[in-house]
Amino acid sequence: MRWNELFDDLEGQLEHELAVDEAGLRVEEERLRLGRLALRDRLLAPAEECPDRWLRLELRDGGVERARATGFGRDWVAVELDARVRRTGIVPLAAIVALGIEPDQVEPSVRSLGGEEPGGSLAARLGLAFVVRDLCRRRSTVEVRTSVRVLTGTIDRVGRDHFDLALHALDEPRRRGAVSGFAIVAFDQLSLVRL
Repeated sequence: MRWNELFDDLEGQLEHELAVDEAGLRVEEERLRLGRLALRDRLLAPAEECPDRWLRLELRDGGVERARATGFGRDWVAVELDARVRRTGIVPLAAIVALGIEPDQVEPSVRSLGGEEPGGSLAARLGLAFVVRDLCRRRSTVEVRTSVRVLTGTIDRVGRDHFDLALHALDEPRRRGAVSGFAIVAFDQLSLVRL
């Protein structure tokens, strides 16, 4: 009789220790998964779950933008900036200092898989330079916010880590007489390109 009680006690202790080990493994796996999450993942998850939800982007230039994510690249996010005017823009992920989200967006942003390409789409693999080259090709007049000032004009050429901006007023087309100067803008100082 006593042996049965001893074996039952040992079996209970073993089951308890196995349950504690399993719980510890789940906690450690969750820590590792959270450690792989990038800002891009946190931004992408609420956009997929609640596409009409507006976010608060605090940018490196000190500006705060109310934005709705409309597309993602490898190192940038396309945003709609104002619901009334429907202005759009491109924000480098490196320019986002803080992301303000609603309380009900926190859990979806953490549930993201982290590090995986969303849908494996081509846009998800395109870098910022590609997008800026497209704006250059289209000869779009843009407002460029850097960490120190706001510039307006047309992108003339794009390098690996910078672009040339012909400076002129937003409401004027790029013409020789309208260009007041040129600026070479480093990608790592870029906060926002507003179209």
